[in-house]
Formats: sequence, C-alpha cells, structure tokens
Amino acid sequence: MNIGMETETIEFKKTTGELKEGIISLAAMLNKNGRGVLYFGVRNDGEVVGQQIGDRTMREISQGIANAIRPQIIPTIIMELCDDKNVIKVTVAGEEKPYSAYGRYYMRSADEDRDISPQQLKSLMLSSADLIVNIEANNQGLTFEQLKTLYAGNALTLREDTFKQNLNLLTRSGSYNLMAGILADANSYSIKVAVFRGTDKTDLVKRNEYGYKCMLVAVKQVLDHMEALNDTTVDVGGSLRNERRLFDFPCFREAWLNACLHNRWSRQTPPAVYMFDDRIEIISVGGLPDGLTLEEFYKGKSKPVNLELQQIMGQLGYVEQTGHGVPLIVSRYGKEVFDITENFITVTIPLNRNRRIGAVPPGMEDPWIDKIDEKILALMEGDSRIKVSEISSRIGSGTTTITKHIRRLREAGFIERVGSKKNGRWVVKTEK
Repeated sequence: MNIGMETETIEFKKTTGELKEGIISLAAMLNKNGRGVLYFGVRNDGEVVGQQIGDRTMREISQGIANAIRPQIIPTIIMELCDDKNVIKVTVAGEEKPYSAYGRYYMRSADEDRDISPQQLKSLMLSSADLIVNIEANNQGLTFEQLKTLYAGNALTLREDTFKQNLNLLTRSGSYNLMAGILADANSYSIKVAVFRGTDKTDLVKRNEYGYKCMLVAVKQVLDHMEALNDTTVDVGGSLRNERRLFDFPCFREAWLNACLHNRWSRQTPPAVYMFDDRIEIISVGGLPDGLTLEEFYKGKSKPVNLELQQIMGQLGYVEQTGHGVPLIVSRYGKEVFDITENFITVTIPLNRNRRIGAVPPGMEDPWIDKIDEKILALMEGDSRIKVSEISSRIGSGTTTITKHIRRLREAGFIERVGSKKNGRWVVKTEK
C-alpha cells in the first residue's frame, strides 16, 4: 500500500530507529509552515512497510520530542492500521517560531530539512514577533460595531458568536490580539494627515487626526479627505479644454492602502500622509517583507506582512489582491518614488502645481504639458542625472520621441541642463 509522497508538511521514516532525523523534520516543518506530520513505518517513496510497536515505543517518541524540540510542543501520537500493518502517526502544530531540534535550527524545503543561516534565523524571529494575530492587545475590553457596519455595508453578516474566531481576532489563548485592537471601535492609534507650507516640515499648516477608531474607517476617511484636496485645474487657453488633477488619485489610493495593509503595527506606529507644496509622502513602518526582493516588489509580487488583515480588507473591497498597485505607481512615476529602508517605506507622489509651458513653441496649440512630458518631468525630479535611454525604457517610448519631448521642454524653458552632456544633471523648473 502506498500513502503518497513526502511534502513540506509530511515526512516518512521506515522505523523509530530514525527518531532523531524524524524530530529534525518536525522542527523544520514547524519553522516553515507551523505544522507537520511524521509517519513511522513508511518508506521515503510512500510504501507502507509497518512499524513494530512495543510497550515503550509511543513513550520514547513523546519523550524524544519533549527533550529535543525548543520551545516545547505537545504532539499527537497515534497508531494507525494501513493494509494490515502498524504505522505510527505524529502530528505537531505551533506558532512560537523559531523551533530548534537538538540545539540547531532547520527549515523545510520541499521534502528536505535544511540548516537555517544566521540571517534566516533572525528574519524568522522578527517575522514571528511581528505577527499581529499573535500579539495580545493591551486593551481587552474591545467592541466592534464599526467593523460590523462595514461588513453590513458590503452585504456581509457577522455572526455574534463566531466572528471573532472567523476573523482571527483572538490569540491561541483566547484573548484579543493586536489586529483586534486596530480594528476595534476605540484604540490608541492616531492616523495623521499633515499639510506643510513649502517643501520641508518647518511650517505646519494643518494636521488632521483620523485615528482612535476602527482602522478601516480611518483609512476610508483619509481617502475621502485626500480626494477632496485633489483640485481640478482647467485650461481654456488653447483650442481644447483641458482638466488636470493636482495628483494621480488612483496611485495615491494604492500607495495608502498598501501602507496600511503592510505596516508593522507591532511597532506601535501607524502609517501617515504628509503633504508639501510639491509632493505627497505616504510613510509606513517596516521595510520589505522577508524573502521579497526589490525586483519582485516592483513587479507587483505580494508577500503580505499581515495576511489575516489582507483577507479582511479583501472581503470589504479595500484591496483586490491582484498585485497591480506597485506596477501602477511605477508606470506613472518610475521606481524613484519609492524610498525603501530597513525600517520604513516612503512613497512620494509629485503634485501638478499648474505646470505650464512658458513660451509655447510654434505648432504647440495647447500650453499644458502632455502625458509623456509629465512622465519625463517626474523621472527627472526623481533622478536629476537620468539618461535619455533610461527615460525611454521606463516610459516605453522610443529615444527619438523622448529626445523631441525633452527638446520642446528645454525650448519652452521648463527644464534646463546643467553641466556636461555626460556628467550633467537636469533641473526642472515649475511655475506655481
């Protein structure tokens, strides 16, 4: 009889003579998936060969696991009959990563148990400590009427007796977790939208507070507030009427929702929005998720920091889980608008402060810059030393087309080249 194949959560051993190797596999599976199943009496290819079971066999397995794995876990050990042959099945589950076996740390990869490098171990420890479903909320007297209203508004009903479990608002011990805290009707998290005069933080004009309530309600209030600030400018100087928004709201929306979803809430600092004369900055705490490269990030690959929160935001229509947000922003403004460090991710969205072509070149009826011009200016603002070939690659237009647009912008006095052709830089001049 064959019972299948080894996987990232299933390991086979012929006999309990391989108990040490089996315990190492359990620790590796716990570190990778938080659960694992170990069979004794089964060959690596899944063929059942049977296991002799004496008076102390089950106890030896239990004691071996108790003595070798840290932190300690309590396995479920049962005997099964497969094709008239005895098989021992050991099942484990745990969320207190990382787990060691005999003083060393392992990670499951396919059907192999591999040593964890020091950096991987550090990442595993940090990621486990950051999980908002594992951290107990400071306040346990929580209510969720605002969250229930959001679900009702999406034609979804939360059952009073099960919604806390279904939405993962409880720790394993049954207390409210940190995610419950940020989604509760009242909490200590202040979400700020600050407006500054000028291009730095020396002159604060206005600060709006949208926190201390269900985070998802505050998130929507910030979106509504920023949409109201997104003024439309109308130009009727040419043959056609042109309307331009102060900023690209779909890009802002994606950046803001990502900031709230992937924020390291365990660090007790919510995301924020800062608005200056020339730009908007959306700041979230925590760098890239562990195991996600920059290239994967820019391509829209998703590795949620807060998986359970993503599920709730998906149910309520806040996020679509398609991974198009970052590629949308990159296509509009380039990769330069992302400033990613170990502790923060900042997305900078330039503002369209009535940009006009000063002296309109012959044949240019409309004094407003077009979409290609706007992309060129955004890229130059993000990287003053950017080359024409790189602009062409990022925008998706040929170098000849890009060169014509740059020449037009220079003739109109909208950009200036400072320094040599090889080592110089671009200066963008914006009329306000």
